[in-house]
Amino acid sequence: MQGRSLILGFAAVLGIGGVANGLFMLVDPANWYLAVPGVTTTGPFNQHFIRDIGLIFALIGAAMLGGAMLAAQRVKLWSASASWLTGHALFHLWEVSVGICGSDAIARDFPAVTLPAILSTALACWAWRDARRSKAQNAFS
Repeated sequence: MQGRSLILGFAAVLGIGGVANGLFMLVDPANWYLAVPGVTTTGPFNQHFIRDIGLIFALIGAAMLGGAMLAAQRVKLWSASASWLTGHALFHLWEVSVGICGSDAIARDFPAVTLPAILSTALACWAWRDARRSKAQNAFS
């Protein structure tokens, strides 16, 4: 049980971070653009684009929080979040592989792009296994 609480707490922290980042992007896109390392090297400031992505991050964060609270929806919510975050991370790696960004972007982007993709994927896998385990236990009860 203690492990489950740790995992759910970790998912909640990841969710709060996503919501906070999304709200920052929505409320103050200019300062977000200047505050996040490497963003200014990806192109000129585009308030509309930053707010579009901010909405995505806020929704992903809300889905992570929702999954932490709603066991019946956890697999769907965490899998959807992990899918977008993984696609986002792979896109960043693709940009390096084709020369759009230098290889220094891999380390720079790791904490805010790649790590959330890895962690959310691990959480989605855990949720899937946990749901199967719970279903099997209920079948034998």
